[in-house]
Amino acid sequence: MAKVLVPLAQGCEELEAVTIIDLLRRAGIEVTTAGLTPGIIKASRGVQLVPDVTLDIALQDAYDMVVLPGGMPGAANLKADPRILRLLKDMAEAGKYTAAICAAPMALAEAGVLNGRQATSYPGFLDDLPGVVVSTAAVVQDGKVLTSRGPGTAMDFALALVEILTGVDKRRQVEAALVRS
Repeated sequence: MAKVLVPLAQGCEELEAVTIIDLLRRAGIEVTTAGLTPGIIKASRGVQLVPDVTLDIALQDAYDMVVLPGGMPGAANLKADPRILRLLKDMAEAGKYTAAICAAPMALAEAGVLNGRQATSYPGFLDDLPGVVVSTAAVVQDGKVLTSRGPGTAMDFALALVEILTGVDKRRQVEAALVRS
């Protein structure tokens, strides 16, 4: 079973965080949510999220993928955390998946993960970064790096993550149960 880490920072975008966590768990993927700070995480719209563990505890384990929810100031808090930057670098060097949505791809850029890659983000967050080919697509995969635009693309992003980790059949099964069409 695939293992995914979803770090939660104060001010994260709750729609993105919950959608990612929910859809991955629906697919049978083991998801660990980890707070950058101990205790409850207050998301960007005031929703309170209770992480499974702290980031320091989560970092004692290994993961197949790390997924960063966006939102502000959550994405800025991720980008400013040296533990997150080290984790992203380590995951990329190990050939594992890194993913980010909304403003959070700026943390991938800060860690050097987007160098020479195509990526997308909430408008304006990747502009003028050398070495990043910015796309306006809803979801962009370049190798083992996935990025997405924002809250409106969270479900497509999460389903893409499900497909990568469990295959197209499981993605279709999860998506069908959501009654999107």
